[in-house]
Amino acid sequence: MDLAGGTWRRLTAVALVMAVAAGCTGQGDGTGGGHDVDLLRNHDWTQVPGTTARNDVLRVSALDRRIVEQDSSGGRPNPPLNLAGPHLRSDGDFTVTARMSGVGDDDGGSWLRLYGRVPVIYDEWRQEPPSLRVGVTADGRAEVQIWDGKGDEPAVSKDFDCGCSGTVTLAVSSIGDTFRVEADGRRLGTVQDPGVFAEGTVWFGLEADAAEDERREGWRLTQLTARAESGDALRVVEAPQLRQEQSDDSLRARAADVGRPFDVGTALAENPLLTDSRYRALAGSQFSMLTPENAFKPQFLHPRRGVYDFRDADLLVRFARANRMKVHAHTLVWHEALPHWMREDDDPEEVRRTMLQHIATVAGHFKGEVAEWDVVNEPMSDDEKSYTDGDLGLRSEQSPWFEAMGEEYIDEAFRAAHRADPKARLFLNEYGVEEEGERWDALYALVERLKERGVPIDGVGFQTHEYEPGDRIDPETFRSHVRDLAELGVQARVSEMDVPMGEDEEDGRQTQADEMAGKLRVCLEEPNCTSFSTWGFTDRYGSTADTEVYPPRPADSLPWDAALRPKPAYERLLAAFDEGVRTRSVP
Repeated sequence: MDLAGGTWRRLTAVALVMAVAAGCTGQGDGTGGGHDVDLLRNHDWTQVPGTTARNDVLRVSALDRRIVEQDSSGGRPNPPLNLAGPHLRSDGDFTVTARMSGVGDDDGGSWLRLYGRVPVIYDEWRQEPPSLRVGVTADGRAEVQIWDGKGDEPAVSKDFDCGCSGTVTLAVSSIGDTFRVEADGRRLGTVQDPGVFAEGTVWFGLEADAAEDERREGWRLTQLTARAESGDALRVVEAPQLRQEQSDDSLRARAADVGRPFDVGTALAENPLLTDSRYRALAGSQFSMLTPENAFKPQFLHPRRGVYDFRDADLLVRFARANRMKVHAHTLVWHEALPHWMREDDDPEEVRRTMLQHIATVAGHFKGEVAEWDVVNEPMSDDEKSYTDGDLGLRSEQSPWFEAMGEEYIDEAFRAAHRADPKARLFLNEYGVEEEGERWDALYALVERLKERGVPIDGVGFQTHEYEPGDRIDPETFRSHVRDLAELGVQARVSEMDVPMGEDEEDGRQTQADEMAGKLRVCLEEPNCTSFSTWGFTDRYGSTADTEVYPPRPADSLPWDAALRPKPAYERLLAAFDEGVRTRSVP
């Protein structure tokens, strides 16, 4: 069926509005054409990263959040949006109007972002959905950028002579297949709409460009309204409740019957948690522990020197509290996911000071809210020579911490974390140490040295990413490593398990189920293994998606598929818990 963009948007949105009327909760008042809806007052904007709210005015500061590549290159923008506040559902044409103060005057750009869908962060890679960005540039021009959901960069960019400075009222109207832009009541021009709001939803983001003068106070949003055009319906939707219904037939219910403290967990992302009701329901009902997939990493919560923003991370902690879940926080010190400024210092003492201050601030902020920390993530080297040339197998490449302090950075990090959050359990997290070989030997030797020096390390996380058939390790090999740690008085956990299946693998999903269940059984049978966690739980948002295509193609690696249907792996994990309970009950 070949429909024009505007017609398709209306038909799709009508279905959405009917669904809302049939039973969705948390809705605000609807409106027909000609009536403005106030989106700012009496709505929650306090959770938007980079903003402060006072007397119904939002001050928007530059966070300059960027996502770097694994080799520390690049820096994709990762601007914030209002997940915990209002968004819109519309069945047709509408206008959004924003009054913005403190714009222009060579002081950085000021932007309002309207998303047709919320971005997805695939383990440090941001998928740009259809969206529109409108604002005022540093030189006082109005600019519109449009993403069509087919690439990282805007498909359309257009600017208009505006002479905007100080305070300006910008209005953008979605009329049929055209966007119309106005400033202070003056028509500036139009831009073709590729179907940004085809799904009938509008999410809001606020951005301030980083100016050369870091003392810039940002800009202020003093009014934000929406109006349906031509009699079309418009509805304000508030954020959903975080508390989810529990089930006796779930992984967490089985874990509660183990007979000792044991958690089953998963990595969670805040964007789908607030926007995908089925994802949210499964996350809150199936798991007793969550690991923040990205929100605790430095480039997300400490994007600029001296600038922290915990709003996205706090949201995950609030979800955990609402659903009586523990938080395994990931991660304080890593050589990846660092903002560029953390690599700029050459003075070893300054690098040390940066690391310790980051730990003290972040762990201190979450003191009492977090059960466990990945204090140091992936300290072992990928260079085989480092295991034989005297480097003790530790990563020196691309690690500012090792370059400045050597192995001592690990000691310092654990001691600092313990000072900041003395009741939390502290873990070292590593990949590829489930199998025998030099990597495991070097890690074990490191833990031995740390214990001998009195470093407060409580446990080791085995990531257990089984990306290739060669990564699939006999559970008994894993068991021997768990027992080796027990002899040192150290706990173990499966921290990030996923098992991608190739399309050509026969009985792939049964293999996936066997691998996951086998590692879980070891954990249930070894007293020092405290939890089993997967890196995400559904292929819909799994980090092993193919990001070489746009939009990414989901992989087959987790217990639920991309349609959020359980796979054999889920059933086998349930069965492994049941077997563990039966084994324990046998006299």
